[in-house]
Parts: sequence; structure tokens; C-alpha cells
Amino acid sequence: MANKINYGLEQVHIAFVTNETTPAWDTPVALPGAVKFSPKPEGNEVKFYADNTLYYTSTSNLGYSADLEVALIPDEILATMLGWRIDANGMLIEVADAAPKPFALMGQIEGDAKDRRFIYYYCIAARPSSESSTSKDTVEPQTQTLTLTILPIVVGGTKIVRGVMELGTTNSTAYNAFFDAVTLPAA
Repeated sequence: MANKINYGLEQVHIAFVTNETTPAWDTPVALPGAVKFSPKPEGNEVKFYADNTLYYTSTSNLGYSADLEVALIPDEILATMLGWRIDANGMLIEVADAAPKPFALMGQIEGDAKDRRFIYYYCIAARPSSESSTSKDTVEPQTQTLTLTILPIVVGGTKIVRGVMELGTTNSTAYNAFFDAVTLPAA
């Protein structure tokens, strides 16, 4: 049975890139508190008209721009992701000229029939936006939102951007180990 709907973002992980020439990543770490992930395709479509009709069309895939909303990004992840540092007192220091560290973003979307696991191989984050407000009669959690640029990466001579996997009859080992390491496309 195929999914009719998707819902429920969970199990968000990140794995920092350790080698860009021959793509390699650290072991994925959980990023708890995922609220929303909204990737938007980047690229353009070229349309050429001749003989009074659409004669040729072409599209380019330049990755995605995305927002990832989470409850609270752990300081250790934020420091590594954005090139910031944590001082001897445990204070997170925003370094103005720091270079962000690219990472893979992984997660799971629930479906009515099967859960789907996804990976975006090369993401770069900008500083998160956040809000703080006074307490009222009830506690209203505030969130942080990371703006991501997701770019293609060359693996085995092919530019790839993301992968999506759902459990099937032949991939249970790869599916069950999905969050243990960055899964590259199989030959």
C-alpha cells in the first residue's frame, strides 16, 4: 500500500561534512525538538517556443532553500554548525567572521502506510532566528528557525541533492541503519 498523505516530522539528525573532495561525514547526531522543515526548490525552467508551440524545455536543479524550525538548538551543535565557540564558562560566543560548517540533514516523515526517511547531503545554515516573550497565563514555547541553503554535491561523478527511502522488502538493513551513518546511493 502506498502513502496517501505524509505528516509528522521526527528523528532529525545532522552529520557534519568531514571531506568535501571525496564526500564523507561524521556520525549523525540527533537534533531534538524538530517542529517543521520546509524545503523550497531552487533553479529555473527554460522554455523555448518555435513553430507556434513549446519546442524545448529544460530545468536546472540548484538544490533548495529551506527553513528548519526546532524547539531549541543545542549550543554544541550551533557552535559547530556556524563556526562559533563555547568559552571556558560555557557561554556560546557568536563569532562575527566565522565560517559555517556544511552538514547532511536527515529525518523521518510519517505516512499513513509507511514512514519515509530523507537525507539532504550538503546543507549550510545561517544564524537562527528566535523570539522571546514574557510569560502569560500559560507557557507558550518559543522556537528557533535555521535558514538553510541546500546544494548539490558530486558523488561518483553524479550531482546529487537528496535521497528518500521507505522500508521495502529488500532494504531493511539500510533502512534500519539509516541514522547510523550518511547513506550514499547504492550502485
